[in-house]
Amino acid sequence: MDQRKNHTEIILNSIADGVFTVDSQWRITSFNKAAEKITGIKAKEALGRHCWDVFRANICESNCSLRQTMQTGQQIVNRAVFIVNSKGERVPLSISTAILRDERGRVIGGVETFRDLTMVEELRKELEARRSFFDIISKNTEMHRLFWMLEQVAERDTTVLLQGESGTGKELFAKAIHSLSPRKDAPFVTINCGAIPDTLLESELFGYKAGAFTDAKRDKPGKVAVANGGTLFLDEIGDISPALQVKLLRLLQEKTFEPLGQTRSKKADVRIVVATNRDLELLVGQGKFRADLYYRINVVKLVLPPLRERKEDIPLLGQHFVRKFNSLTGKNIRGLSPEALATLMTHDFPGNVRELENIIEYASIICKEQFIGVEHLPDYLQHAHNLGSSVIQGRGVSSLESLEKAFIIEALRRHKYRRKATAAYLGVHPTTLWRKMKKLGIQTPKSSWA
Repeated sequence: MDQRKNHTEIILNSIADGVFTVDSQWRITSFNKAAEKITGIKAKEALGRHCWDVFRANICESNCSLRQTMQTGQQIVNRAVFIVNSKGERVPLSISTAILRDERGRVIGGVETFRDLTMVEELRKELEARRSFFDIISKNTEMHRLFWMLEQVAERDTTVLLQGESGTGKELFAKAIHSLSPRKDAPFVTINCGAIPDTLLESELFGYKAGAFTDAKRDKPGKVAVANGGTLFLDEIGDISPALQVKLLRLLQEKTFEPLGQTRSKKADVRIVVATNRDLELLVGQGKFRADLYYRINVVKLVLPPLRERKEDIPLLGQHFVRKFNSLTGKNIRGLSPEALATLMTHDFPGNVRELENIIEYASIICKEQFIGVEHLPDYLQHAHNLGSSVIQGRGVSSLESLEKAFIIEALRRHKYRRKATAAYLGVHPTTLWRKMKKLGIQTPKSSWA
């Protein structure tokens, strides 16, 4: 018996994964060398202690995997968790559990194996860093071209016009320009021109002197003065009145401004970045926006693509927001289920990235599982999913398979059936795409497979 026990210890200590066992009272009965290395705790210190005292994992108190297995008889395989090691550091793990029984089949304890995912997590962060640019996350080709453009224009004080739908990340682009510029250590100041009544916008922008109007008890600097030496970001520039457009033109041309109630001009040392979700050229044609101001701000124009035109970013952004809200809520949601992701991939996102973030925030609050499912999405997405499912079921096809097939066909059409380009758009290897197409029965012109 002792020889068999010795052999077992040798085997367990030769395994790269951490392994420990507990008895029916949750006291640790074995603890291999890998477990010592990962946790930083020696076996002699762990043996006889309750497992939750040793691991201090994020699921120990509320959702213990080993307890779940011993109560239900169901094994758990590769569940992602965090533990706190002896140095107080959070260590990402992948754990699996099983029941231990005696010769008569009675439960006498449990076994848990765990794999250190620190290196995997570091590689993931490194990969994400390659796909991110000053908090802007994308693997879309056009977005990466814009990243390159930002680096070129940031070095000079050139005025930049950011055009894109609401929620596409125009302020993030403006912050990136500021962070890359020689002005990065000075203030970055934002003012939303569309959110402030025109009667107040001028005083917010240029400030005022005491006595300029009834409630002006003392001098107040405007955003231009606050941003001195730095960058002033004017969002929704298309909403300002013709009268204010004249004063803004002067600021851009002469680098001077006058606070309300003051007759002497002040010098402005600011870099101007403007943004709009409207077609300024059309507004110029309608006489609603000054042509001279338009040409003054339209020195460098960057058009941000909406999320529906870069759907390959939805899985990447979705996972990013899942991790963000995990850290805020203390949850350990692993990601989106295939059904939930398929539902998001077929949505047009009129609210763009901001809408996706709101969806994931809502789902993170509702979700009590490891993965966000369709049932955790907002009602309007559930309705769209159910509507699609009812149509698909009428044709005798599974909903997920049909949604996946439709999405792949649409991606192929968009890229003129070029497999490599389509695979890059979908974020998968061309071989993976070929297997998917074969499984789903998708056929394309042979001449297009390049």
